Amino acid sequence: MPITDTERKTIIIRKEEKDHNCYHCGTPCITNSIAIDDKLFCCEGCKLVFEILNENGLCDYYKLQSHPGLSQIKPTRNDKYAYLDNEAIASKLYSFTDGNNTVVTFYIPGVHCASCMWLLEHMHKLNEGIVESRLNFTSKEVTIRYSQNKISTRQVVELLTTIGYEPYISLDDAERKLSRNYNKQRIYKLGVAGFCFGNIMLMSFPEYLSTDLGIEHQYAFLFRILNLVLALPVFFYSASEFFASAWAGLKQKILNIDAPIVLALIITFSRSIYEIATNTGSGYLDSMTGIVFFMLIGRIVQERTYQSISFHRDYKSYFPIAVNVVTPTGIETRNLQDLKERDIVEVYNEELIPADAIIIKGTGRVDYSFVTGESEPVTIETGKMLYAGGRQKGEKLVVQVLKPVAASYLTSLWNHNAFTKDKADNNNRDSIIHKLSKYFTVILMGMAAVTAVYWAINDPAKILPSVSAMLIVACPCALLLAATYTNGNLLRILSDNGLYLRDATVIEQLGNIDHIVFDKTGTLTQDSNRYSFKGHQLSVEEKGWVYNIAAHSSHPYSKALVNALGIYPASGADGWEEIAGKGVKGRVGANSIWVGSKAFVGIDDMPDGQPAAYIRINEEVTAFYITPVFRESIPQMVPLLAQDYELSLLSGDNNRQEKTLQELFGRKSVLLFEQKPLDKLTYIEHLQQANHKVLMVGDGLNDAGALQQSNVGITLADDINNFTPSCDAILDAGQFGKLPSLLKLARSGRYIIYFSFIISILYNLVGLGISMTGNMSPMIAAILMPLSTLTIVLVTTGAGSLMGLRAGLSLKSK
Repeated sequence: MPITDTERKTIIIRKEEKDHNCYHCGTPCITNSIAIDDKLFCCEGCKLVFEILNENGLCDYYKLQSHPGLSQIKPTRNDKYAYLDNEAIASKLYSFTDGNNTVVTFYIPGVHCASCMWLLEHMHKLNEGIVESRLNFTSKEVTIRYSQNKISTRQVVELLTTIGYEPYISLDDAERKLSRNYNKQRIYKLGVAGFCFGNIMLMSFPEYLSTDLGIEHQYAFLFRILNLVLALPVFFYSASEFFASAWAGLKQKILNIDAPIVLALIITFSRSIYEIATNTGSGYLDSMTGIVFFMLIGRIVQERTYQSISFHRDYKSYFPIAVNVVTPTGIETRNLQDLKERDIVEVYNEELIPADAIIIKGTGRVDYSFVTGESEPVTIETGKMLYAGGRQKGEKLVVQVLKPVAASYLTSLWNHNAFTKDKADNNNRDSIIHKLSKYFTVILMGMAAVTAVYWAINDPAKILPSVSAMLIVACPCALLLAATYTNGNLLRILSDNGLYLRDATVIEQLGNIDHIVFDKTGTLTQDSNRYSFKGHQLSVEEKGWVYNIAAHSSHPYSKALVNALGIYPASGADGWEEIAGKGVKGRVGANSIWVGSKAFVGIDDMPDGQPAAYIRINEEVTAFYITPVFRESIPQMVPLLAQDYELSLLSGDNNRQEKTLQELFGRKSVLLFEQKPLDKLTYIEHLQQANHKVLMVGDGLNDAGALQQSNVGITLADDINNFTPSCDAILDAGQFGKLPSLLKLARSGRYIIYFSFIISILYNLVGLGISMTGNMSPMIAAILMPLSTLTIVLVTTGAGSLMGLRAGLSLKSK
């Protein structure tokens, strides 16, 4: 079939679009001048990466995935990583070193595909000093082993940066070693328990099924001794964490779920030793080891769920490890924690303000969005004060430190008592499991006392067998297993739908929520914005002029303007100049063009609203507006939540969108703007004093105090592996619309546990009935206890999945 003219034009357009994309990162190229053969590049950085890979025979990187580079290669200062020449600083990053052979692990935010993994694991071909490199794709961490005689730590970092994988190095990396491995001791305990449980069961079957005349009876005592030997490591090693937890609770005068479990284990083990020693029975060692085995499985499943996600971060995760200090002898690299009052520090474009300071040279254009939530950068003149945590956007600043890092405004937030409390410990104390276990223990002890009194009157010989059998069979292990497997299944369903919880106790806390507080900037709104123009209507030709002036600027508003205008052919601009914190200007032909602030472009009248920038072409002025765009799911999600919860909005931004937000949240909801971090924390404290259970949903460091103070703090993240403030849960931004369903599922967890508890009670009633009459045998216990456990596992798994489907969630694992 012949190709129509329309189809031919479409093919040509698509080919042109493809041809004008950067061969390395896929960014549209504004010029054809940066090229190698038929390959176009958007910048010299991307071209350099290609040249390096091509020279080293690593161009298979581009075959695994088209345009594998995540973004344009940003130029960096030659001395940006000079601080790593200071061995005292660099050594804090080492995992191992013998003075030459060194191992270091870096977090690489730019990792996103198979090509990234392939290249990062072939770094030895880029420099012979690198012996080996291994990437953990899930956690985005590359571990590099290298010889310091051939390549320095600074050169390793600069090599990663050059090829587009700049590592994220923070103060937190220098102060602590992250625990990247789950609890291996628990794995060993599980292995021991599983081995012993399986063998004890095998050696118990002959006695259970034999007759007095069978040959198995001749070896019964031998098997009992072997079972006892196998039970010793389970009791003293595998079950040790239950003993430790119970003892810790008793020292705090708390009867947690592990206390009655430990009592049951002690009685089971003691009675088994007595029966074997007196040759009156085989004991209940198979039941004891089996329960320990199944309880450990449940705990390990929960523990290993989110090894690669960090829920506990403070300001140290965001601050640089070192800074440049101006001294009489020159520039000196100094550890951030060694900064003192009156030190003179250099701060470059895109760098964080390391401490509260005063500007002594340069003009600050500071983005405080991560500290206060205010999305508009602030212009700060020489002689004015800067606060730690702001990010400089523009020229180099020279500042004088007023307060050391530990005394800055930002770190004072972490000194608030909200950060000193252990939320996980408090949640454990308030858990429904521990509350039920108290009643369970009291009732069980009461029944055991009644049984003891009854047999003391009628047949004293049956007191010990009956009471001990009751305490063995009615062990609250089924209750613990009900909670463990219910929460484990719910954790799986929640994670499959984008909600990753710190631990299982958060599920119960989510189910108790009655008030939800939202942050605005970055939470309800997304990174992409809506652009508009007012004033002089730009022609296509004029848009091309403005595009070529703004395209060379790295300022966020210039980048936004370029995105708003679209792509135009590159053309020369004469007299191009960027004045940091003010704007850019240049000439195209006979036309003078300014882009920047009102004062920079030289106008007096201000249009309605607050434009992000002004465009002046000769005498014609156009105002450029950036309007935050709500996430796609917000208009449907917020009204749905308002039906079941009270809602509040706390924003560090201005109130330009107050009318729209009030219509969205409803008249009963509270909307507060220009809120500082401490204001947000205080508001949540007041809600809790009014007996509200508060859920806080935020995204930035400015929300950290509120996230910590709330009953449950959820951080919204476009990438769950990126750095996020300390929180109880991380919600994938792409699944934000599922929040009502996720909360509904969490609320159902309590009822599943209740239902499972009722089932375990029924089994216990059967077992208690047999035990109270003194007729409980090891074989009946060996059947009854595993059967109870299996039923609990099946019921909790099935009920959790059913509740997930009813809530409209996906049950398919990713």
